[in-house]
Amino acid sequence: MNENRRKFLKRSGCALSMVALATQARHFGLMSAMASPPGAAPSDYRALVCILLSGGNDGNNLIVPNHSNSGVSNYAVYASARSQQGLAIPQNQLLPISVPRMGNLAYGLHPSLGPVPQLGGINNGIHELWAQGKLAVAANVGNLITPLTKAQYDQQPALRPYQLFSHSDQAQQQQSARSDSPSPLGWAGRIADRTNAANNPTGRVPMITSISGTQLFTLGQATTPLAIADANTPLNETLVLSANCCTDPFSTARTTALAELRTIDLDSELVRATSHIMDQAQTASTALSTYQEVTAPFPDNYLGRQLKQAARLIKKRTDLNINRQVFFVEMGGFDTHQNQLSAGDGQTGLLAELSQAMRAFYDEMGVLGLQNKVTMFTLSDFGRTMDPAGSGSGVGTDHAWGNHMLVLGGSVVGGDIYGNTRPDGSGNVFPNLQLGGPDDIDPDWGPRGRWLPTTSVDQYAATLGRWFGLNNTDINAVFPNIVNFSNSNLGFMAP
Repeated sequence: MNENRRKFLKRSGCALSMVALATQARHFGLMSAMASPPGAAPSDYRALVCILLSGGNDGNNLIVPNHSNSGVSNYAVYASARSQQGLAIPQNQLLPISVPRMGNLAYGLHPSLGPVPQLGGINNGIHELWAQGKLAVAANVGNLITPLTKAQYDQQPALRPYQLFSHSDQAQQQQSARSDSPSPLGWAGRIADRTNAANNPTGRVPMITSISGTQLFTLGQATTPLAIADANTPLNETLVLSANCCTDPFSTARTTALAELRTIDLDSELVRATSHIMDQAQTASTALSTYQEVTAPFPDNYLGRQLKQAARLIKKRTDLNINRQVFFVEMGGFDTHQNQLSAGDGQTGLLAELSQAMRAFYDEMGVLGLQNKVTMFTLSDFGRTMDPAGSGSGVGTDHAWGNHMLVLGGSVVGGDIYGNTRPDGSGNVFPNLQLGGPDDIDPDWGPRGRWLPTTSVDQYAATLGRWFGLNNTDINAVFPNIVNFSNSNLGFMAP
């Protein structure tokens, strides 16, 4: 390839400054071995919105048992582990919910999931959506290769996930749904590899959009995700190509020359990949040059602005020729080793922001008539210890394993808790919260309350993927360890 051409492409590529078009250079965005055969695009629109609670959300305070079994108060078991250090939520502050799949047992959600006046009273939070059947919990979800009993965990280390309790590895496994080995691909990226050609044959933007940078979750072999800024940047300014910013003769000539150069030397894989990515950038930039503002008021916080930007893209879906979309947004701060009760940067404040932002997004989907077509769900690195770390105002929790996830949308079979039943024959999907009890895998000499997961990330993700449009063949390809589990559908999504 001519040296001058190389230099021109390099300089022009740098000039294509945009907030970001996320790419995967190591895959060149061209591999399609996993892609499903193209077919007629379905008539309905569907979208998944992943909300990563980065750092490890404390699920033990997200949802709390508030009933008795055989005369034993489950709330009392919870409180005995957390009250002394000041971390237990007072029983009268829990937001009440009932769980039909477990005999209408009473539970309580964290009080921050209800109305929060200090956030401006934008909406009522997500608690009331439980009774409306739109909000569900997937209980005791974690990284697993295969179902594990406590005895197997103790006696067969080879069955444990790769690098268990390494923070970075557990976080990556949530996004990759591969707990047997490291993976360079995320489970959303693999879903897009299988479904994009059939569902978005003329899409003007990629199937996956991240509003929190390039993330493992979004990476596939044939998938080039889009990464854009949050709603502080108007949608029509997120992908402005500086090569197209001006109409002077030099800029016009440069744009024309760049378009011509992208058609040359395509026998080179690297050049072909670069040209393909530039073409995608040009197409996406043009497609996003106009937009209509959303209607619902969103909270002006980091998550609220990310979800507002996602809502803008969804509102523009028809112009973008896209029938399937996946969004990634992220909320940090959940690694609460201390100050977990803070109404500012602790879990108390973070869950309030989460609830208000999710509700605003859900309400906007109602304005668009898409509540049944868009599903939000949470991921988090891991759960946290039932036994607190520290005490008083600085109380926090440490890293653990099994955790509880939220799922919200019009197609969610909500008002219930889902997951695999515990191996003790109780029929309950919720862990026993007794320190050192049957679900605590910490050693007897120092029980902290690290719950052995009963439901795998694979099953949780596959349930969402099936609703999104994956068939059985796709499920097995996207989640290769799913064959180790009894089912790939937890039942919290309507068809």
